[in-house]
Amino acid sequence: MAPEGAPALVLAVPGAPGAASRGLAEEVVSIARSELPGLDARIGYLDGDDTDYPTLSSVLTGAAEERTARYEQARAAGAEVKEPDGPVAVVVPLLAGPDSALLRQVRQAVMDSRVAAELTDVLGPHPLLAEALHVRLSEAGLARADRARLFTVATAADGIILASVGGEEAVQAAGITGMLLAARLAVPVMAAALDEEGAITSVAEQLRSSGSQQLALAPYLIGPEIDSALLAAAAEEAGCATAEALGAYPAIGKLALAKYTTALGIAPPQQQGTPVR
Repeated sequence: MAPEGAPALVLAVPGAPGAASRGLAEEVVSIARSELPGLDARIGYLDGDDTDYPTLSSVLTGAAEERTARYEQARAAGAEVKEPDGPVAVVVPLLAGPDSALLRQVRQAVMDSRVAAELTDVLGPHPLLAEALHVRLSEAGLARADRARLFTVATAADGIILASVGGEEAVQAAGITGMLLAARLAVPVMAAALDEEGAITSVAEQLRSSGSQQLALAPYLIGPEIDSALLAAAAEEAGCATAEALGAYPAIGKLALAKYTTALGIAPPQQQGTPVR
């Protein structure tokens, strides 16, 4: 159960807002709430319009105003309450890996709100993200669901390209999760930047030159942070099949909550991976 009066968890959603990104974000916060009942979880969009898609700054301002109003109401009712202190919210970027441009936007929105808010790191690298990538590949028929089972998938890839955005730092972070994924699949995995021209094709050529012939592109992305057309174009240019982005896989909600509980120093609920079936 979330501690009484605990700060809000505010999910910072990048990219152009729309019905798809809202549905994804709502599912992620729903997972977090199910893991920690009583959690005050909200969604703020980096490129919101404050009509259908509230901006991160306005969500933080609203959370601060609500906390002040609760304090004033309790005091007016004669309750002995301590004036609230500490952060109003913990902001968790909905990003699998580091992206300096998007993180600058998040920091600027927090500053613009003039609200005491704690900003966490991005969700990865993490073993749960390797699990999520494995599941997305198996859903697309590009990887065996379980190494222990004695069957093969005819379309299974023998080389995986992890597609990230955010430059070299993001590629390095994706590479860490990629090593975990390689251990799960027993095939080579290399990371490459979607936002660097020719990077996906170059990595595809490296994998082919080392013996991999049936390649797959695994987006090391939640989804909203990139135009899906860019992903499709890169896959076509490199001659790769493509898995879906990580999306609202349960691990995403669990990792967002873990960032929140770690920032506050409270005990997280026990987390378990989801079996790959």
